[in-house]
Amino acid sequence: MAHPADSASTPPAPNVGEDGAIHSPPPPPQRGRPKVVIVMGATGAGKSRLAVDLAAHFAGVEVVSADSMQVYRGLDVLTNKVPLHEQKGVLHHLLSVIDPSVEFTCRDFRDHAVPIIQEILDRGGLPVIVGGTNFYIQALVSPFLFDDMAQDMQDCTLSDHPDGIGLTNDDEGGGYERLKEIDHAAAQRIHPNDHRKIKRYLELYATTGALPSNLFQGEAAKKWGRASNSKFDCCFLWVDADLQVLDNYVNQRVDCMMDAGLLDEVCDIYDPDGVYTQGLRQAIGVREFNEFFRLYLTRKESDKDKATSSATMLTVHDDQLKSLLDEAVYQLKTNTRRLVRRQRRRMYRLSKDFGWNLHRVDATKAFCCTTGNSWNKEVVEPCVDVVKNFLSDGITCLPSTNASDGIGEREVWTEYVCEACDKRVLRGAHEWEQHRQGRGHRKRVQRLKQKRSQMRPSESS
Repeated sequence: MAHPADSASTPPAPNVGEDGAIHSPPPPPQRGRPKVVIVMGATGAGKSRLAVDLAAHFAGVEVVSADSMQVYRGLDVLTNKVPLHEQKGVLHHLLSVIDPSVEFTCRDFRDHAVPIIQEILDRGGLPVIVGGTNFYIQALVSPFLFDDMAQDMQDCTLSDHPDGIGLTNDDEGGGYERLKEIDHAAAQRIHPNDHRKIKRYLELYATTGALPSNLFQGEAAKKWGRASNSKFDCCFLWVDADLQVLDNYVNQRVDCMMDAGLLDEVCDIYDPDGVYTQGLRQAIGVREFNEFFRLYLTRKESDKDKATSSATMLTVHDDQLKSLLDEAVYQLKTNTRRLVRRQRRRMYRLSKDFGWNLHRVDATKAFCCTTGNSWNKEVVEPCVDVVKNFLSDGITCLPSTNASDGIGEREVWTEYVCEACDKRVLRGAHEWEQHRQGRGHRKRVQRLKQKRSQMRPSESS
C-alpha cells in the first residue's frame, strides 16, 4: 500500500522499548483508584477499531468517545463516526449528543465523561476512552484544568470592570494582537492561528480580569496537564503508524467519504453566512467546500434543486464547478494530513513534557499487509497483553515525576523572522524548521548568496 516515510518526516520516538512503550522510570505501584483504558492516536490510525476489538478480550467494555467533532449531532460520514454495525454490540457514549451550533469545551467534555465513566465502573465494566482530541483526554485525566485554575485567581484580578476592556469587536485577525497587548507572555504560548485558544484567553481576561499567564506559575504550572494526580488509574495505548502510510490512508478515506455521501451532509449545513469557529462547522471538510456550494447553489432555481444528491454533484460538467470541487477535495485531504501531524506531535509532547507513559503500538504492517490476521497480530494482541498486565498486577501506567517542570518553558512560541523571505514571521521551532526546509526558502537563500557573492568583487575594486 505504501512505502515507509523518510526518517526525517517522523519525529524520533523517545526511549521506545521492545514492547513499544515510551518509557519513563517506573513509578511506584498505585492502588485503589478505578482503572480506565485510554486509546489514543492520530486520525485514521485505527483507534475505534482497536477499542471494539478489546471488547472481545475483556468483559464489560464500554467506549467513551473523546472526539471534539463526533460529539455533535450530524456529519456522521465527514467526522467518521463508527457505524452501528461496526460497533459490534459494544456500547458507545458521547457520540451525536450535542447540538451542532454550540461550543463544547474541554471542561464540558470532562463534566460529561466523568459521570459516564463512573456509571460504567459501578456496573463492573471497563471504560475505554477513545479519541484523537488529546486536549479532551488531558482535561479528563488531569485534575488541573485551565478553567478551574481561573476560578481561584481572585488575587490576580486587575479590574473590577472587565467589560470595559474593548473585546466586543475582536475578530479572528485582531484577537492575537489584542492578546499581545493584554498579556504578551500568554501570547507567546499560543500560535497566532490558534483562534479557539486565543478567544478562550481573551474571554478569561474579560470575565475575571486575571492575566492568563498568571495561571502558569508555581505549583499549578507543575501539575497542569499531568495525570499523576488523576482520580483514575490510566493505561494509555497509542496506536501509531508510519506517516506516509497514514497519509495514503487519509487520502483513500476521503475518497470513500465522497462516495458515501459527504457532499449531502455538508450541503445540509451549508450557510453562506455561517461561522466556522464554533460548533460542528469547525470540522475539517466544512469550510473547504464553501466556495463550491456558494456557486453550485446560486445556479439552482428552487429549494428542490438544493437537495440534489452527491452523486449528481460529483459528476458536474461545469468546468468552474468541477475545478472548485477538485480543489475542495484536495484541501480536505491536505488539512486532514496536517491534523495527523499535529496529533502525532502532541502525543510525543504528552510523553516528553507531561510524563505520560504511552504504550506505542506500531500498526504500519497491519496497514500494509493484505492478510486478514495482520491487524490482530500487530495491534490487538500487543494491546491485549498490556491491558491484561495493567488490570492484573495493579501497577499503574501513570507517569513519573521526571518530566520537565513548568508549562511556561515548554509552550513558548518563539518568534522567528526570515530575512530571506521578505521578513516573514514564523512562530515556534517546528514551524521555523519546516520553513527552513521548504523549497521556496532554500531557493531564496541561494539567490541571496549568489547576489552577495556577485557584489563582493565590485566592492573590492
